[in-house]
Formats: sequence, C-alpha cells, structure tokens
Amino acid sequence: METYDDLRYDVDDGIATITLDRPDVYNAFSRNTVLELNDAIRTAGDDDRAYVVVLTGAGDGFCAGADTTEMPDWDDQSPEEYGAFLWIIQQVVGNLRGMAKPSIAAVNGPAIGAGCDFALACDLRVVGPDGLMREGFVNVGLVPGDGGAWLLPRLVGEAKAREYLLTGRDITPADAVDIGLAVEQADDAVAAAREVAAEIRDKPATAVRHTNRLVDPERGFDEYCRLAAEYQWDCVIDPEHREAVAAFNEGREPVYDRGLDD
Repeated sequence: METYDDLRYDVDDGIATITLDRPDVYNAFSRNTVLELNDAIRTAGDDDRAYVVVLTGAGDGFCAGADTTEMPDWDDQSPEEYGAFLWIIQQVVGNLRGMAKPSIAAVNGPAIGAGCDFALACDLRVVGPDGLMREGFVNVGLVPGDGGAWLLPRLVGEAKAREYLLTGRDITPADAVDIGLAVEQADDAVAAAREVAAEIRDKPATAVRHTNRLVDPERGFDEYCRLAAEYQWDCVIDPEHREAVAAFNEGREPVYDRGLDD
C-alpha cells in the first residue's frame, strides 16, 4: 500500500480506492494534499493490480475545495506563483481525465469548488444522501479555474451548466441523477461505487480501457474510426476477448487469469 499524509491508497480485489483523508475539514485540500492526489492517481493508472479506480473522501465529506486556512496570502504573490499553484490543482483533473482505467467518484458528502471538479473529472459518479455538488466559485468572486466550466457543459449540456455555474446553486443528489450527472443515488456511496467498479472490472480489461479512451466529444468521426480500428485490433488479439467469446458460446461465465483475491 502506498503511504501518504493526506490520503489513503488501497487496492482490493482489482479496485484501487483513493480516499482523501482530512475529515476534520471535510477533506478540503492543502498544497500537499493535491501533490499527493496527483501522485496517487498516476500510481493507480500504472498499478497492474487495479482495473478500476474509486475516488472518495473520509468521514462526512468528499472534498470541500481548498482549505483556505492553509492558502498563502495571494496579495503577496505574483501571477506566476498563483498560476503555478493552480496548475497543480488542474493536473488532478487532467490526470483523472487522461487515465485509461475507468474512474468512479463516490460522492459521499459535499463536493465544493475544486472538489466538485475532481468528481466531474471522474468517468462516473455515485452520490450519497449528502453528496451535493457545487460549482460555487461565483459565490466568492472567482471563476472555475480547475476545469468546471469545461467539464460541466460536456456532461449536462451548456444551458444546464450555465445555470449551475452562474448561480452557484447546489446540484443535489436527486438532481445529479435526474440530469444524468450521476449513475445513481445510494445510501452508501462508496459501497455502491464499488459495485459499479466490480461490474466494470469483470469485463475484458483491454476493451474497457480502449472504450474509455474512445469516449471524447471533441474527437471528429474520422479520427474516431481510425482509433477504433486500432483499438479493436488490440482487443481481437487479446486473450480475454477469446475467453469471453468462448464463455458466451459455451453458456458459462468467463474466467480471466488476473490473480485477484477470492
């Protein structure tokens, strides 16, 4: 298990779980937290034990954004220094978006500001009863500098995104499901996210990762077709594809040799 100060990294039965672990501040992050989170996401992406990644928070919060008690006095900083700090936060979104392995945000509590963006950057979201999301930057006179105004329109459409971005309103758990932002609302967001993760984990891994890569609303159709042919060939020659076809023809469940715990 990787060791961090502000989060936990665990792999169990093919699922990597990254847990922000500052529950006394609803997992609001410091600079160190974000550095560790970037490292943990990269670690999960390269970890041969992990097929799916779940991101969540300890205690009653997912991530309440930046811990303002640990932020510098920006009046004494240069634009370059501020930009360098913001870049580290943006990399969390970039690393989640760039990871081929599917990621699921288990939004067990408030996901505010950059914390909301971390949830939006995951491929799927499961929300708990208290799992509200809020792009609340405008409420404190800021813009969504971490990716929210880029992510949200692609997930829920431009008009709905503008509503939440310009008003700073909460996206309630029920609303998140209703507008297609979350897979489901569950009493235990982490347990439900792990169930979704296990369903994905049990599919042929190469097909899952390449399918995840193909989902890109910015990509033109010609480029999509070129990549799809390349990825499909990788799948055709993959042993898990052959096992999946054999299992289908024989009316049984496929068995993949992955060395997972029983």
